[in-house]
Amino acid sequence: MSLAIDDRVEWLETDGLGGFASGTTSGVRTRRYHAILLAATTPPTGRFALVNGLDVVVRTPGGEFPLSFHRYTPDVTTPTDSVAIESFTNDPWPRWIFRLRDGTRIAHELFVTKESPRAVATWRLLTPPTEVTLRVRPLLSGRDYHALHHENAAFRFDAEETGSQVRWQPYPDVPATLAQHDGRYTHAPVWYRGFQYDEERDRGFEFAEDLASPGIFEFDLGVKEASLILCADLPNALPASRGDSPPATLSSLRAQESLRRAQFATPLERAADAYLVRRGSGRTILAGYPWFADWGRDTFISIRGLCLATGRLDDARDVLLQWAGSVCVGMLPNRFVDSGDKPEYNSVDAALWYVIAVHELCEASKKANRPLSPEDSLALRTAAESIVTHYAQGTAYGIGMDADGLLRSGVPGVQLTWMDSKIGSWVVTPRHGKPVEVQALWLNALRIAGGFNTQWREVYKRGVSSFRTKFWSEAAGCLYDVIEGGGPESKPDASIRPNQILAIGGLPVNLLRADKARAVVDAVERSLLTPLGLRSLAPGSPDYRPRYSGDGASRDAAYHQGTVWPWLMGPFIEAWVRVRGDTIEAREEARQRFFQPMLDHLNEAGLGHISEIADGDQPHTPRGCPFQAWSVAELLRVEKQVLARPAAASQPMPVSIGPLRRARAAG
Repeated sequence: MSLAIDDRVEWLETDGLGGFASGTTSGVRTRRYHAILLAATTPPTGRFALVNGLDVVVRTPGGEFPLSFHRYTPDVTTPTDSVAIESFTNDPWPRWIFRLRDGTRIAHELFVTKESPRAVATWRLLTPPTEVTLRVRPLLSGRDYHALHHENAAFRFDAEETGSQVRWQPYPDVPATLAQHDGRYTHAPVWYRGFQYDEERDRGFEFAEDLASPGIFEFDLGVKEASLILCADLPNALPASRGDSPPATLSSLRAQESLRRAQFATPLERAADAYLVRRGSGRTILAGYPWFADWGRDTFISIRGLCLATGRLDDARDVLLQWAGSVCVGMLPNRFVDSGDKPEYNSVDAALWYVIAVHELCEASKKANRPLSPEDSLALRTAAESIVTHYAQGTAYGIGMDADGLLRSGVPGVQLTWMDSKIGSWVVTPRHGKPVEVQALWLNALRIAGGFNTQWREVYKRGVSSFRTKFWSEAAGCLYDVIEGGGPESKPDASIRPNQILAIGGLPVNLLRADKARAVVDAVERSLLTPLGLRSLAPGSPDYRPRYSGDGASRDAAYHQGTVWPWLMGPFIEAWVRVRGDTIEAREEARQRFFQPMLDHLNEAGLGHISEIADGDQPHTPRGCPFQAWSVAELLRVEKQVLARPAAASQPMPVSIGPLRRARAAG
């Protein structure tokens, strides 16, 4: 099936190291992050854009035609009247079919190989052989992937040619680029000035860039397929064998990558693989492409869908062990710390999500009869116990357990929950006191801790009782978002937000009795549900922002004030099914009403993936990262663990506090 040819529809190829290639189906680069070869020098970070794009021209008896399209300032785009993109497909990797005005048809493919910063580009003539010459100019920068590049005298165009390989190193502190080809290389340095990146302009950033092209690769396309293999000169990055001919290298890489991708059961599982990357000798999860690295909260939410739901238990173990050593006074950093970075322990919920993830890994390992080793089990349990103990006793940022069994948190000027926008010194949604989803996480963590230390069982019971009493808003018919923000006597925050859904779905235990659980789900569906997820604030609120647009400050102000979050569809679907008895009929209705629209989104925005966010108002335009880990993860978790599980028998909600199980409720 051909997909939309559009500047706003994007494809992604990843290397498992933090590097990637990305672009639009139209071929026009609209972001500073769009590149053919973008490599991580210290996986998964230290990312550099090495080859930003290709300028491609084909010559036939009918004339010269562009096979690449660019936009320059001010709003000048490569003419397309002589060339049409007949189709674009993304399975198993990006493939364009070009039709030239003279009837010539050419296929162009591009893929990135796993565990090596290497991109493979090919062109093949589809019409009867004729005299067709293909000329390809690589467009280089050698810059930090967040930056932009401009013409300068320091750029080195020098090329080192060795057989079928060309090497460039524009700057001494940037990895060199290796190009293996089966054509002819001519050194012909030139600057391309004023590329225009529309997405950057729309986001209020600098949007113009200059790129350098050292030379031209020329291929006789009427004789054979053309290939250009681009690599970052880093460990394990060279082509399959230095001694192989370019066609043999291409054949080997294509076969290996085709086989690897075919092993994923579904396209969604293949998409999930993009976020699992190497960190040192272990593994981690990138929060999203193109600009996020590995963040604690995102990792522990995502791991359940990306790894546990798909049976990648070894990967889940490696990721959680990688983070276990970062626990400090019961807290985990909001993002993984790289060399020279200062840890940012400004998150109240990341560590609690970690406890949930550890528990679900242990349960999944038992179910699969693949128990963790005693050493790994001890390391994970020690980290989880440290979190619960320190949170109960009190730790940084005012985090601590009160006598009611609930968890307080918050200090001025610090954003601790997942609603963490901050503009200068202004915390947009401070949510100090007792946020509803933090209590859901805390009580689930206590329930888990009670499985290996009985002292937490009474605390859990007390906390659940307090939660039910203090958080219920009779007027709204749902849960308060935050209570005790200014102390025990302060007025609760009655804003209708999606955080309350985690008290019923998305976590092992439902904390409400049946009638109130149903009321919460109905309230969330009524005020917050969209086809792409849940709004972060109900329309009608004075603080509601219908669009996530404008400059950085405008976007940050809207980030959690109405903007839609697709990852929340996972907890919502689970809650919706739970309150209807977890029947086959309920699951099938949920699949059609809520799950299928999310699947439809796989062919929009970031192809094969789910976006980070969307506008609160219709048409709910996708925004933010087009490829987001927890959005994909929650869709997978719902598909494999919620909608696919056996029907539950109709029975009262359990009330005992025994070994933790995935219950519909803790009554």
